[in-house]
Amino acid sequence: MTGRPVLYVIACGSPPTRHIARLAEPAQSAGWDVCVVVSPDGRKFVDTPAIATLTGHPVRSEFKHPGDLDVLPDADAMIVAPATVNTINKFALGIADTLPLGLLIEGLGRRLPIVAVPYTNAAMAAHPAFAENITRLRSWGVRVMYGDDVIKFHPPGTGEATAHEFPFHIALDALGAPCAHASRDGDHPRPPDW
Repeated sequence: MTGRPVLYVIACGSPPTRHIARLAEPAQSAGWDVCVVVSPDGRKFVDTPAIATLTGHPVRSEFKHPGDLDVLPDADAMIVAPATVNTINKFALGIADTLPLGLLIEGLGRRLPIVAVPYTNAAMAAHPAFAENITRLRSWGVRVMYGDDVIKFHPPGTGEATAHEFPFHIALDALGAPCAHASRDGDHPRPPDW
């Protein structure tokens, strides 16, 4: 325990997840105690021993067994980046069939500040449910960084080529300083601009 506010960095099964240290390192420098959680598909993109060494916490991707103690401290804020179409849609529908989704849904219920940065191809982003679910999440206070001014969606089959361009920094900028999100006796009020 560091006494610093805890940020859960959640990453999905998407090529930019290979570069998750580009979010974890600046978050630590900004004063966050960072815990990385990846979806089961996201795990194949992450060097989990290296990220565990970087953060000082194990990388989680599965629900714990009944009775096991949680190895991560409670979150004060969450960033899900990159967020797949699947994650955005399931999060908006309250489907908690993976650890990352369960944490996001619980975080929303606890009124934690949550930032999401979707990454997908243009054809998947064109599905009407995706845009509707982004609107729904925003209406509930999730700060979804989405649009051509944030990141242009690539043609199908070209995600690997643009993965290194993923703008992790915008998620951290949108979240703001860790002092604004520090836990106060278990209460997690949103900053006034959320």
